Amino acid sequence: MEAIESNPKISLHTRTNSFPTAPHPLVSQFEDHLNRLKSSDSSSSSSSLRYKLSGLQDLQDYHDKLLQLSTARQVFAQDCSQKCVDELLDGSLRLLDICSTAKDCLEQSKESVYEVQSAIRRRGAEAAFTVGAGNYLASRKNVKKAVRKTLGNIKEIRNQFIVSSATKEHDMLGMLKEAEAVTVSTLESLLYFISDPKGQSKQSRWSAISKLMQPKRVACDSQELSTNEFEKADTTLKSLISGKKASMDNIQGHLENLEMCIQDLEIKVECLSRKLVRTRVSLLNIFNH
Repeated sequence: MEAIESNPKISLHTRTNSFPTAPHPLVSQFEDHLNRLKSSDSSSSSSSLRYKLSGLQDLQDYHDKLLQLSTARQVFAQDCSQKCVDELLDGSLRLLDICSTAKDCLEQSKESVYEVQSAIRRRGAEAAFTVGAGNYLASRKNVKKAVRKTLGNIKEIRNQFIVSSATKEHDMLGMLKEAEAVTVSTLESLLYFISDPKGQSKQSRWSAISKLMQPKRVACDSQELSTNEFEKADTTLKSLISGKKASMDNIQGHLENLEMCIQDLEIKVECLSRKLVRTRVSLLNIFNH
């Protein structure tokens, strides 16, 4: 967060006239929760992602409550230019778009897992469900294609965060943009988890968002990234398609683990999406008055 911290107007540790000397408790709660998310574990396991997604849900709760404060509304009325309004509204819409992609990819992945599991139950033998495995891998290609497109859009969003961080603006507005950056970064990790686990090493090294918010964190080596549930299922089914022998128990175990993983992530993303919609409605209500 070098660019942000160098600007006293948007530093979370040096308050300006944004709030009274003794700010509303919600302001401190929002700030503390935001800082915890920024300093959270950089690992990309399913458990870590579930924790971060739950943290984002709580952050959105604080975010929405913060927007209800009369002080916050005064800030928007007095200090928020039309450009700032557009940035905040566009940002809320971008987050919903990224969430939508994640939900669609998780749903498609879950359906393909069910198809393979159904084939196993109907036919039993490995050779009998290679078609199901083939359909699963074809579905995975479609998922990865959709994710790559969204990740490309996220790269453009990063540049906007960098430009925004160098622009003097109201302290509260900077804090809200940091929250957006943290949310984008976590959703980006989720998309890599779904489509390209090895790509997360690139994200940790080269992500401008990570550099913006966590300049002192050492980039993790790709060897530190544990194989996730998607990769285990992919590898096992690819081996099956190629004619290699595989244990039925092993295959079913990987598919069951992946199914539970997807279900947990779906619940987290759906809940986050609903909270993002609520926050967007609050912003629209403020700016339309």
